[in-house]
Amino acid sequence: MATYIALLRAVNVLGNNAIKMERLRGICADAGFDNVRTFIASGNAIFETAHTPTRWLDDLEAAISEEVGAEISVVVRTPAQLRAVVAANPFAAERGLNPKHFHVTFLGAHPAKRHLPVLAAIDGRGDRYHHLGRELYLHCPNGYARSKLNNNALEKALDVRATTRNWNTVNRLYELSR
Repeated sequence: MATYIALLRAVNVLGNNAIKMERLRGICADAGFDNVRTFIASGNAIFETAHTPTRWLDDLEAAISEEVGAEISVVVRTPAQLRAVVAANPFAAERGLNPKHFHVTFLGAHPAKRHLPVLAAIDGRGDRYHHLGRELYLHCPNGYARSKLNNNALEKALDVRATTRNWNTVNRLYELSR
């Protein structure tokens, strides 16, 4: 059995695209996953399965999308991948930066090199990013809610799925998945 962390895109606590975490755990259990747990009500599920995401990711997305009534994408990582994400944060080594302003955007795939100039052309207005593999590390000193480096802009620029978590959530998901 392997452990996976599912990061849902565009799921809200209230309003559009709302799903209760109890229901998300039920959908995951119905999909055959074991030891299902969630972390905060923003679409983070941790579970175990003997199968790789290529066998279940599309079905999980379809089940969640049907429940919510909108298209929901899911980005998946393993605990080892999250460990590497935590260890590689380039902003963590910079003196004077507040970790509350760190975020990680998890990409559903490696972006094509031809899309990277489109990403570089986004005027972050003080926000910075560092691209590493299937992650974008963000430093948003004025808050992620005001950032031009939001999921919609990043998905459009890179032509891949994306979902962002704050630094505290990334670390907590890693701890819970170990």
